[in-house]
Amino acid sequence: MPADQLPPPTTPSLNADCGNCFALCCVALPFARSADFAVDKSAGRPCTNLLDDFRCGIHTDLRHRGFTGCTVYDCFGAGQKVSQQTFEGRDWRRDPAGAGAMFEVFPIMRQLHELLWYLNESLTTAAAEPVHAELRDAWDRTVELTDGDAGSVARIDVDRHRQEVNVLLLRVSELVRGAVPGRKREHRGADLIGAKLRGANLRGANLRGAYLIGADLRKADLRSSDLIGADFRGADLRGADLTESIFLTQFQVNAAKGDATTRLPAALTAPSHWGDSPPEGLTANPASRGRPRRAGGGGTRRRSGRPAAPR
Repeated sequence: MPADQLPPPTTPSLNADCGNCFALCCVALPFARSADFAVDKSAGRPCTNLLDDFRCGIHTDLRHRGFTGCTVYDCFGAGQKVSQQTFEGRDWRRDPAGAGAMFEVFPIMRQLHELLWYLNESLTTAAAEPVHAELRDAWDRTVELTDGDAGSVARIDVDRHRQEVNVLLLRVSELVRGAVPGRKREHRGADLIGAKLRGANLRGANLRGAYLIGADLRKADLRSSDLIGADFRGADLRGADLTESIFLTQFQVNAAKGDATTRLPAALTAPSHWGDSPPEGLTANPASRGRPRRAGGGGTRRRSGRPAAPR
């Protein structure tokens, strides 16, 4: 499908707008006391740091207060979709009777918006043109699901829909990686925790669902690699080139370590907690840094951990 006929990336918005969300990630989702969160919280219970205006009381100090997971999470715009469209601006405090339904719908909507992120990327990828028509159909079906009322969204078999979309995403991966000459590494679902991959040639590699927690990926070439669902928590991406990788999300980038020399796809930005000064031996590339994305309204993004992407 020609690029000028592709769906606009802002319809629906796939970027979190916390200022138009009723802090759903701070209430609907559970988290456990760990390296990512300082306390336990059950689903449906507001975080103790949540203020009356749906802002986070420690937003500027989350990482130092033990809530790194909040700085990593990205809802792909599902929060404002549920708050402003599905529930027409009725918040869970003023309408407690509808709170349970809102909290049930939010994680489902989040998964649908994540799929839209992958579909939109696929539709703007030239190598995937042989399946653009099928991708556009999947896009339209997924958007239609997100536009349903609360009851309709709650009844969606989201696992089945993810599996159907994933068939197409796998085809996109094959087309993109197949265009890279030579033998490509196969690390789907691999345990690469703490792996020494500095300077590794991972161009065109299949890293779907790979565990890359704490891996040393400094100066690694990850162009045209499939990174859907890869766990980058604590991975060192300083000097790495991810510019042409596919299915990488802001969620994954936020969980990794990087700096001014990390090269990201154009749709993603360097998180504010990445250092601006390159380590010794690396040369900064200001053009690759982008601008850190702001969480509108002082809100937070919630839940770290392994991305729930199809693998």
